[in-house]
Amino acid sequence: MDTKMELTGSEIIAECLLEQGVTTVFGYPGGSVLNIYDTLYMYSDRINHIMTAHEQGAAHAADGYARATGKTGVVIATSGPGATNLITGIATAYMDSVPMVAITGNVSRALLGRDSFQEVDIRDIAKPVTKASFQVMTMEELAPTLRNAFKIAGSGRKGPVLVDIPKDITALRTAYAKETVIPWEKPQIQSSSGLEEIQKILANCKRPLIYAGGGVISSNAAAELTKFAELLDAPVCCSLMGMGAISGKHPLFAGNIGMHGAFETGMATKKADVIIAAGARFSDRVAGDTEKFGEKATVIHLDIDKKEIDKNVKADMWLLGDIKDVLHKLNGGLSQQGHKGWFEQINTWQAETAAADKKDNTYPTPQEILKAMDNLRNDDDIVVTDVGQHQMWVSQECRFNSPRTLLTSGGLGTMGYGMGGAIGASMGKKHSRVFLVTGDGSFHMNLNELVTLKSYNIPVVVLIMNNTVLGMVRQWQKLFYGHRFSQTDPHRQTDFVSLANAFGVKGMRVTKSEEVSETLEKAVLLNEPVVIDFRISPDANVLPMIPPGKDVDSMILELN
Repeated sequence: MDTKMELTGSEIIAECLLEQGVTTVFGYPGGSVLNIYDTLYMYSDRINHIMTAHEQGAAHAADGYARATGKTGVVIATSGPGATNLITGIATAYMDSVPMVAITGNVSRALLGRDSFQEVDIRDIAKPVTKASFQVMTMEELAPTLRNAFKIAGSGRKGPVLVDIPKDITALRTAYAKETVIPWEKPQIQSSSGLEEIQKILANCKRPLIYAGGGVISSNAAAELTKFAELLDAPVCCSLMGMGAISGKHPLFAGNIGMHGAFETGMATKKADVIIAAGARFSDRVAGDTEKFGEKATVIHLDIDKKEIDKNVKADMWLLGDIKDVLHKLNGGLSQQGHKGWFEQINTWQAETAAADKKDNTYPTPQEILKAMDNLRNDDDIVVTDVGQHQMWVSQECRFNSPRTLLTSGGLGTMGYGMGGAIGASMGKKHSRVFLVTGDGSFHMNLNELVTLKSYNIPVVVLIMNNTVLGMVRQWQKLFYGHRFSQTDPHRQTDFVSLANAFGVKGMRVTKSEEVSETLEKAVLLNEPVVIDFRISPDANVLPMIPPGKDVDSMILELN
């Protein structure tokens, strides 16, 4: 421990950020955080601050930074509406187990509880969507609380933590001593029936299937998962959050799983004799009918969070612990296996439903747009999405060959996540190109962040899948509501090219298939923020699709 110094509360905040290795923060200034921002001015050579157009964008940017880098993202906002504007971003991070520390200012302690100007009880508001939520009420608590916040956010099942700090705390002075960050201790591996018993089951299975989720990415266990799959000779299906856990080029990669997974993936789930879920939670978008999901299989659940065991799908066996450690232990007791007949069956299912892409010469198709983008991407280039049809098309068409290269709101499904997420990803991985794939509905949510892209010259290429409708909701209205398109064709007249230009961003428009590749190549070569308005059909659908609450037997392969 270093010699003690006397610092203001805001200086202690800055020093604690540096202790944790934080070099970039996102936020928006305001009255209750003026002391913090004054200190950030003094620390600007060591802490880079990115100011967004709205606090929600800042929260999503901190989230995107964390997902892309594996570090804990940091966002700062003032009291009242500044703090409440963070909540959607905090909830997005919570649902996807993303490490984030949100620092909010509040009115001075003497004004708390008096309905003071811009006062809100953000600590209690945030509790349901954080791992922990604190309010600092003494100077002595400040540094320990911040250190604890980072430890909680980045350990175990990761997630967001909020620290609320009254304004007078940031101005007062107290002793501060720098501390070295001690890495968190990984939990001991626990087992329902013994590691050797699980290895015995794996050694004797005939039709194994691995279901990889975001926990594999979070624990940096892609190499261990790939080795596990190779030893077991098992196909690997990934959840939306698990994309990149095994390379999309790997012969064992079997695509995404669940509602918009392929027919062969659904059939493999139905017919497998062993399903190993690694860092995944059997959400309703994966296991629609939880009674029938893997009904013929021994389900082995590998996770760090005991609350996930048997929560959605009952596990026959489980291993609790950090996924990297768990897979390493499993691999140590496995010998090389072969399941040629199982793969032949999966290939047969694939051939049964293979169909040529339907081409509508009136519009470019989402598939050809995404394939053209994929052809321009290096393995470490990042794709960020918003939420809707375009998100599912990305999961179906794009190949993610490295972890942390697909950033998307999986659990909360936050339309408007993409702009902030792309900003954070680009600031965290400056040597990787970042593509934002969005829809016109999602883009309208937070298009104000174009000003942030331009202000910092963040070279994100924005691909708007512009079908002029709220595509995913409209698709559900086709299927389940008798084509009653209530409020999903808003007749908006937004000119996205002119809009981009108004923000000082280069805008382009594509209306023909032959323009797709050339336009994307031009956009990438500019190395600056670019918005491309891709006009696609309002009747383009995301297929296949398993209706909610159903299994592969109810899969919809065609839709007029």
